[in-house]
Amino acid sequence: MPATAKICGLSTAATLDAAIGGAASHVGFVVFPASPRHVALDLLAGLAARVPADVGKVGVFVDPPDDLLAAAIAAGALDAIQLHKSTPARVAHLRRLSGRETWAAIAVKTRADVASAAGYVDAADRLLYDAKTPEGSALPGGMGVRFDWHLLRGVRHPLPWALSGGLDSANVGDAIATTGASLVDVSSGVESAPGVKDMDKVAAFLQRVSAS
Repeated sequence: MPATAKICGLSTAATLDAAIGGAASHVGFVVFPASPRHVALDLLAGLAARVPADVGKVGVFVDPPDDLLAAAIAAGALDAIQLHKSTPARVAHLRRLSGRETWAAIAVKTRADVASAAGYVDAADRLLYDAKTPEGSALPGGMGVRFDWHLLRGVRHPLPWALSGGLDSANVGDAIATTGASLVDVSSGVESAPGVKDMDKVAAFLQRVSAS
């Protein structure tokens, strides 16, 4: 089966429609004010209403407070939550609180980072291997940074997983071939500027994934 893709950080109806029209399996909405891709809850509600039932709506959060998470899930009728910089205990708590499929982002630079994913076995439903951003970065992802995909070779993954970090239409085929990923996640790799999705780049990325 060909791999599938999540287009993350969508914030306009036109780019959301491009992702859906290109057969993205998931669309991601960032609820984190420090991000250039942040969507307020009223915008989230409007965008989410455009998403057909067969496309997964994923809310992306950075260790959110309980009330923000609950409000975003309600506004966007989210199918899943993606958590960055949350400990396994916190992920488990938010999973119980939300009642939603829960993705735990693992920031990867070394093999030890990959091994740390085992700590999320009883806390999350899916792992998202993402590139570790430089120390002091304001954002945990969406910066176009990639990690050495060979770190995932031969790994027995403890949960279903997805690959993220520095992907674009030029390298995603190699990424899938190297890691065996069945789901890939892109944000900055389909942008013309931080937070500004490019519909042609979205289409090209999805075409390349479907051909892999």
